[in-house]
Amino acid sequence: MEREPRNENDMDQGGERRYFARPKVCQFCADKHLTIDYKQADVLRRLVTEEGKIRPRRQTGTCAKHQRVLAGAIKRARHIGLLAFTGSERDDR
Repeated sequence: MEREPRNENDMDQGGERRYFARPKVCQFCADKHLTIDYKQADVLRRLVTEEGKIRPRRQTGTCAKHQRVLAGAIKRARHIGLLAFTGSERDDR
């Protein structure tokens, strides 16, 4: 059974153009001078969502090894007070 084309453009051999995501490379593996340190709040802030959650590996592109170190550094920075546990404060009253 052959499907019927929906329009003239569907008859092309190319079909629909699909988005292919580039493979993400761990920024900490690529740049050996970049280290994960709990005292570098500006680096850690980029890897935390606005709600305060740690971004997953599929979003940041970090490898499993560095994701574990990163999670520990973020938790340590939160405990000391360099990072907030939650996102920006809201006044919902």
